[in-house]
Amino acid sequence: MEPTMIEKRQMILLGFSFFGDPFRVSGGWTEENEIGRLWKRFMAYFAEHRHRIKHVKTDAAMYEVHIEHEETALTGEYEVFVGLEVEELEDVPVEMAVKILPPTTYAVFTLQGEQITSDWHKMIYEWMSRSGYQRAHPYGFQLYDERFKGVQHIDESILDAYVPVKRSGDEG
Repeated sequence: MEPTMIEKRQMILLGFSFFGDPFRVSGGWTEENEIGRLWKRFMAYFAEHRHRIKHVKTDAAMYEVHIEHEETALTGEYEVFVGLEVEELEDVPVEMAVKILPPTTYAVFTLQGEQITSDWHKMIYEWMSRSGYQRAHPYGFQLYDERFKGVQHIDESILDAYVPVKRSGDEG
């Protein structure tokens, strides 16, 4: 699968975070692991407190960001952030976390149905090893918009996986 290359401006995301091994208790695509629990917590908060979140770009697009840290390779632990994009920060509720993603080039992989629950990360690393690109930043994210129908309807769902990239050998 070949990605689409796009340039994106800085993104400001508001949501909730988890740090650790999200699959320690339960693996795969389930609402029982830490990622599923994080989504449940965020969606419940958003449903009850939507009025407290200002300058939301669109309610129809949610993000799941995976952020590697220096110890990730050693421990397998990383940060998972779920949330939505805002135009600007104003009166951010103290319960929420903020992530500001830098302007960058992204390789965007569109995943459909069973591809979503497959080990698509391997496919992305294989693509990078032959494409002349490397990761530009230690994170990636999935965009869940109206095309994603939920875990229960994965066969009917589509999502985009964004990987920040730069040409191999480029600085910065």
